[in-house]
Amino acid sequence: MAGIGTASGPRAAAIFDAARELLAERGHDGLTIEAVARAAGVNKTTIYRWWPSKPALVRATVLHARALDISVPDTGSLRGDLVALVEQVTGLLTGPHAEPVVRALAGASGQPELAELTRELFAGGFAREQPVFERARARGELPATDPQLLVDLVAGAVRVRVLLRRQPLPDRFAADVVDAVLHSARYPGEGE
Repeated sequence: MAGIGTASGPRAAAIFDAARELLAERGHDGLTIEAVARAAGVNKTTIYRWWPSKPALVRATVLHARALDISVPDTGSLRGDLVALVEQVTGLLTGPHAEPVVRALAGASGQPELAELTRELFAGGFAREQPVFERARARGELPATDPQLLVDLVAGAVRVRVLLRRQPLPDRFAADVVDAVLHSARYPGEGE
């Protein structure tokens, strides 16, 4: 299958730009190869030569945009690193370049190719975040809780608020979420 590795140059860039803009305007369901071709000023056969389906084009657009990339912070503390991660995730999910990507992934649950991409982008994040926990363990800061659970809890809070409830986030949201999760991890409930 052709894809992002074989598509380059001005035509590919125009196609990616058009696909991203149309995702923002219409969402995944409203995006068509024909509309992308028109907006990019190319023939739809050019698109099909590189990507055989709409999910393949959306996947390539998401990967090309790198809209959901994060960098692993090193603030010197577990709390600081987690707050920085939550702030990055929040910025990604609410930023202008990421919104169409997030909407496309959220609206395409019935597409196996996009479901796999969603797993790669969101579930694969823990491998990237592992250094945060290795450093915290070396400093003696890591609670006796599974680090993946900590990531799931803080990231889950962001996703619920931003994607499901579609509510604005208060200024201290990242710090409040991290503080609540770390406090719970250090001081488990009574009946344990």
